[in-house]
Amino acid sequence: MNIYFFTFGCKVNQYETESIRQLLTAAGHTPCSSENEAGLFVINSCTVTHSGDKKWLKLMRRLRREYPESIILLTGCFPQAFPEKSAELSEADIICGTKDRSRIPELIENYLASRSKTVSVIPHKIGDAFENAANTEFHGHTRAFVKIQDGCDRYCTYCIIPYSRGHIRSKSLDVLRSEAEVLAASGYKEIVLVGINLSFYGAEMGIRLADAVELVGSIDGIERVRLGSLEPELITDDDIRRFAAIPKFCPQFHISLQSGCDRTLKAMNRHYTSAEYYELAEKLRATFRDCSLTTDIMTGFPGETEEDFAESLEFVRKVGFADGHIFPYSKRSGTKAAEMPEQISEEIKNRRAAEMSKIVSQSKIKFLEKQVGNIYPVLFEKEKSVNFHQGHTPNQTLVKIFRENSSKSLRKQILYVKIEGIENDHAIGRIIENI
Repeated sequence: MNIYFFTFGCKVNQYETESIRQLLTAAGHTPCSSENEAGLFVINSCTVTHSGDKKWLKLMRRLRREYPESIILLTGCFPQAFPEKSAELSEADIICGTKDRSRIPELIENYLASRSKTVSVIPHKIGDAFENAANTEFHGHTRAFVKIQDGCDRYCTYCIIPYSRGHIRSKSLDVLRSEAEVLAASGYKEIVLVGINLSFYGAEMGIRLADAVELVGSIDGIERVRLGSLEPELITDDDIRRFAAIPKFCPQFHISLQSGCDRTLKAMNRHYTSAEYYELAEKLRATFRDCSLTTDIMTGFPGETEEDFAESLEFVRKVGFADGHIFPYSKRSGTKAAEMPEQISEEIKNRRAAEMSKIVSQSKIKFLEKQVGNIYPVLFEKEKSVNFHQGHTPNQTLVKIFRENSSKSLRKQILYVKIEGIENDHAIGRIIENI
């Protein structure tokens, strides 16, 4: 059967869609590149926000309307967090969550035999083993994401993820080594280590995230190791020292802030203060030359006053992020924040998000300006323009260079580039032949 995939949400979801793709290919199914060719649609959902739910729901309803004879399989965080609501979705034929996805080929075969709606959402429990999918490729990507951690025990008041992902658990170093070696043999030069709460990697095994980075950095063929999103409170001085000692480590740190106001952070049940976050930022910048610091920032959390927002705005201006994901708070049913008093109007939330975005855009330009004149190794990616090649530096600066030969691709090559200027949200450079 031909299968078309849709993925919503984070890099972990992207990794897991690839795992499902490889599972179904091994079971005799064929991934296809066009909706019109598909007999089965796999939707890997995200449920971080209510507005996020609307995106995949809209897609699923369109698919059911336009392809009434197709099979629709819904998986991911929404069914796991809300199994009863998922079972009521008439558009989905097969529903499963974030646990035991190795059963997906079996669920499809059972549905084909019975043609009756199938709901298989298995609850997470303490002591669950890590789901050891080991991808051999990362379809359509220049770099490979490798999921090494799952689950979260922090229970931020706005977040449903602990309910959709279960408790913390980690991939063993032995399994990680095997997967990274296969990816290296497949030609991937950069590995991005990802997780639901990546900073907690190895906590239940007595090891740390730095152990995983050191391991991947030791593998022949891998030239870069990059980290996904991090939480600030678990990055120690020793972790920073160990990261800095790894030649292949990419000095880009996406560290979630959410708010620069301590009162709001406490209401969110975040486990750090703005002062502690700033101290970490300064340590990273002192250790890694030209490192980039990016973040997530929420505006309009319940009870956030104009004074609180002004404090958060000033803190973000003080840090000077290289980039940021700015978003208005979205009420998520099933969380404590959804029941809090003093909910903020959409108008105010959006206005604050626009103000915060302006500050981050200004600091991004300043960061890019500091890159001018520097020479970096750039990993070139899939060609997106007939006029430019593009790729990223180790600190994740997007670089474009003029494409002199439109038939030549530089994809998956790492070449040295001198940054000569900036344009909009990226840098402009030229390849340095001899260095």
